[in-house]
Amino acid sequence: MHAHPVRHVANPLAVRGDYGTRQRAVLNHAAGAEAAAEIAAWPGYAPTPLLSLPGAAARLGVGQVLYKDEGRRFDLKSFKALGGAYAVLRILQRRLADTGVTASAAELIAGAHRDRVADITVATATDGNHGRSVAWGAGLFGCRSVVYIHENVSAEREAAIAAYGAEMHRVAGGYDDSVRAVARDSAERGWTLVADTSSEGGRDVPMTVMQGYTLIAEEVLAVTGAEPATHVFVQAGVGGLAAALAGHFWERFGAARPRLVVVEPNLADCVFQTVEAGRLVALEGSTDTFMACLAAGEVSPVAWEILEGGLDDVVALPDEAAMDAMRLLADGIDGDPPIVAGESGAAAFAGLVAAALDGEAGARLGLDAASRVLVIGSEGATDPATYARVVGRPAEAVAP
Repeated sequence: MHAHPVRHVANPLAVRGDYGTRQRAVLNHAAGAEAAAEIAAWPGYAPTPLLSLPGAAARLGVGQVLYKDEGRRFDLKSFKALGGAYAVLRILQRRLADTGVTASAAELIAGAHRDRVADITVATATDGNHGRSVAWGAGLFGCRSVVYIHENVSAEREAAIAAYGAEMHRVAGGYDDSVRAVARDSAERGWTLVADTSSEGGRDVPMTVMQGYTLIAEEVLAVTGAEPATHVFVQAGVGGLAAALAGHFWERFGAARPRLVVVEPNLADCVFQTVEAGRLVALEGSTDTFMACLAAGEVSPVAWEILEGGLDDVVALPDEAAMDAMRLLADGIDGDPPIVAGESGAAAFAGLVAAALDGEAGARLGLDAASRVLVIGSEGATDPATYARVVGRPAEAVAP
């Protein structure tokens, strides 16, 4: 294991009390249960593995490490499958309801209302995985999709989205430029925006996306039972996944909720800077990072409504930490099962490793032999060429 420098900031606004009315208006168990029941009925659904890593736990000096492997989520290899596609379904159902038609997901999948939804276009901006989910959902439920990507998205990620039938647009600049471009064009052309951030556009769709993500927390609790982890390490990006987990565990456990630690790249540390400033901060300049799907410069305001009180700590890392974490997971530590984790998927584990190996950072995060740590592995090898280059072998040779 290599030690990497880690930057840490504690959130002075973190709340350990009851889940509030303001937060419940964004995410709540009733909406999460509705999303979970819907997604669980989709073809190919299965809970993703929750893997115990005793070798890593021993080396890092913590009591337990559990790794939620979202690289096995449907065929999309990413947790994003739970959000964008679910939002597409709800958008179509609402549009049909406006015409007096009630449509189930099964009916849409079977093509029963294809004549009514085929002319509906959903649009989004993406670093890769959210766009793939929206395009997959559009194909599954029968509408058109348009996906905007920025200049740093790899050709492989672009091709993977296009394979689901999306019309692709590449724009100059970074992720936040693509968010603004698709919001503008959607308004002009009558497309329905499926945003995973509320920095451009309304709140309803990003909230629906986050409701889909809460299924991850429910799947974890179905395995672990009523006792929560002491710590959750999770990736940031615009903050939707982190907010979904924070809200779900906070509402369930109140003051006993796990300590939520968000992990970001140094080059795209919008949550870190927002916590430091005590207000939403938009980064200036490039956010191009190896952790490609975390290359966001602004926290989603609706996600911040949860994270402002439900986030405890942020750690930011150099890109090399994620590369090393990909290799550590692929090799398995002292007999741990090999895991395929992509550039962003390995970030949360990289944050745990970096903090634990830095005694001061580990102490500030309360990591010790009694800690039970849940790590979110948010994606598998969604860019196979990059994965093979970093790890030294293709994903299929690591975990068939």
